[in-house]
Amino acid sequence: MQHKLIGLVVAGAIASAGLTGVGLAATPDHAAALTTTQATDSYDAFVDTYWDPDAKYFFTYSDHQVHSEHAVGPQGGLYTDYWWEAQNWEAVMDRYERSHDSASRQMIDDVYDGWVAAYPDFRTNDWNDDMGWWARGSIRAYELTGEQRFLTEAEDIFGYIAQYEDTTYGGGIWWKNVDVGNGSANEKNVATNGTAVWTALRLYAATGDTTYRDTAERIFSWLHSNFYNGGHIRDHVSGTGQFTDYDWTYNQGQYAGAALQMYLATNDAQYLTQATTATDWAVANLTTAGTFLDEGTNDTEGFKAILTRDIRALIDDAGQTQYEQVLTANASQAANHVSTEGIGGPDWNAPTPSIASTPQQSLGAAATVAITQQGTPDGSTAVVQGDGVYQAENVDHPNIGTEASNAGYTGRGYLAGWNTDGAAATFHVNVASAGTHAVTFRYAAAAGTAVRAVSVNGSAPVNVTFPGTSSWSTWNTVTVDLPFSAGSDALVVADTASSGSTNYLNLDAATIGL
Repeated sequence: MQHKLIGLVVAGAIASAGLTGVGLAATPDHAAALTTTQATDSYDAFVDTYWDPDAKYFFTYSDHQVHSEHAVGPQGGLYTDYWWEAQNWEAVMDRYERSHDSASRQMIDDVYDGWVAAYPDFRTNDWNDDMGWWARGSIRAYELTGEQRFLTEAEDIFGYIAQYEDTTYGGGIWWKNVDVGNGSANEKNVATNGTAVWTALRLYAATGDTTYRDTAERIFSWLHSNFYNGGHIRDHVSGTGQFTDYDWTYNQGQYAGAALQMYLATNDAQYLTQATTATDWAVANLTTAGTFLDEGTNDTEGFKAILTRDIRALIDDAGQTQYEQVLTANASQAANHVSTEGIGGPDWNAPTPSIASTPQQSLGAAATVAITQQGTPDGSTAVVQGDGVYQAENVDHPNIGTEASNAGYTGRGYLAGWNTDGAAATFHVNVASAGTHAVTFRYAAAAGTAVRAVSVNGSAPVNVTFPGTSSWSTWNTVTVDLPFSAGSDALVVADTASSGSTNYLNLDAATIGL
């Protein structure tokens, strides 16, 4: 995002980048997405579907009903919960930052007012990361509008969260503000601490209070030392000091955003390198043919927008234009797969069903709004094929486990130990031209020859034989020609009793001949 750096007190922090080719980029017309209308269409559909102007609040679901799978938030979950509403607010600010229209400017105020009415005392929330998103949103709203109340709110919330920093596990802020110090009921994670670093440095820029800077530097040093693994960001630490790794776009974005803010505040190139390395890891490992993966429903539907928002900031605030095409491709893909009503779902690679039959969550719809505001327009309406490489671990694979223990795999792992009747992996593939395309599967089959039933868009399945390999670390390929339609296709690889094989199969990737 192109920040309004109100009250920036660090002399030369941005004016002199200190790296060849790195510095403040000229403000791009960056957010009309694939065409000049799709960003506006996405936003308008989102507001029309989810916004309640009387309550000044977004509904949780498109059908304005309470659903048991996410029945949290005002009125029993009719309206979005604490952090979902913060993400929806960020999407509104993404729109305003792109268009500077009066309607989205007014909505910045309205969303905030509705949240304050629903949660008059932010301290009633047990989760510091939830509150952290409202602190982050509030300082961003201040930068965009200059309204003092937003700065005051950001300072108040951050001050409350910051008191839960201590030396357990070497530093950092606790995830919850209850069960503090109890590693069996609480943890310290990127979700809380990445946001805290970002917010603290924006508050420092706005106020000149060096306490914010010192807090950010201390937390980021701890975060980097404990959670950064060559660009791969760990999730949390708990118990007696055990680390847990979850591969979320959320974590990659949170860390990259914090590192970028450290760079902007200090002009130290190491922080920019850390930000880009974390982003590069996500682009290389958390995509399918270049599109960020479907991470599931509920909270995870909003994760991609957090990463792409921080990528936008890397471009705008640090000149990292190598990511422009990443955002454009993802914006295009998301825009191309909205429902007939213009609403986006959790999988940017696959069509979103009509909300008349399948209610969609507002958090996922807001993520589509966000990326369409963040992408650079190219005027194209073509199918986005990407590189044609679909890592198996990143596609839909219910009832199939993943591993990363046998050497030689690509991506971050593979589908493993797969021999259950009915278990299937679905690759949502996008091709520009209808016709026969070669599909090459990379696999290991050390238990002997395996067979899987392969189909496209519900066609009659073809039994594909995967000859045995000498070990689970020996990878082979098999290629089959399959018929595809232009646009989005569902390629299904299934273990069925009729396929004639009960042997295990480890599936690494599928490459579509374009």
